[in-house]
Amino acid sequence: MSDDKNFGKGEGEDAINPLNQGKGDLSSEASDAIDNAKENSDSLGDKAKEKFEDAKEAAEEFSEKAKEKGKEFTEDTKKAANDFANDAKKTANEFADDVKQTFDPNNPDSGKTVAIISHITAIGWIVALIMNSQNKTEFGSFYIRQTLGIWLLTIVLSFIPIVGCFAAIIGLILIIISLVNAANNKMVPIAGLGTYFQDWFKGL
Repeated sequence: MSDDKNFGKGEGEDAINPLNQGKGDLSSEASDAIDNAKENSDSLGDKAKEKFEDAKEAAEEFSEKAKEKGKEFTEDTKKAANDFANDAKKTANEFADDVKQTFDPNNPDSGKTVAIISHITAIGWIVALIMNSQNKTEFGSFYIRQTLGIWLLTIVLSFIPIVGCFAAIIGLILIIISLVNAANNKMVPIAGLGTYFQDWFKGL
């Protein structure tokens, strides 16, 4: 009976030993898996840190380039603005000199300019009258009187039956003839009423 007990005990231990051995293998595999996971985690962490450092370095480099480009752009804009201001100032001075020379009473072309402007509609005539009053010349005054007479003659003719239909054409022809003479520096009164215009409006 004692042998039966010993036999049963031996068989139980033999059955348990493989389980303990299997348990030990699973524990070892679990430990290896944890170690591998830790290594992979550390590896990923290192790679992530490396990528972050690369991104940070790239961002800093881009920031420096942006600052440099911005500085260059500011300098170029400032230079362009200064150049434009200088050119504008130079052009304005040249224009002022030209205007001063054009309307100088001692300039023989001053009266010619007034004479030509006086032919350009009623507004042009008013401008010419103001210009001539500031720097009066005989040439300018002559054509101011003549163009006024032509405008008034055109208005009067427009109220005459039949003739009124051609009043605008007649007035335009007279203005063109007078303008051509003014451009050629000739003081030529229009046929018929030209001398009367000079006498009627001699106050201008």
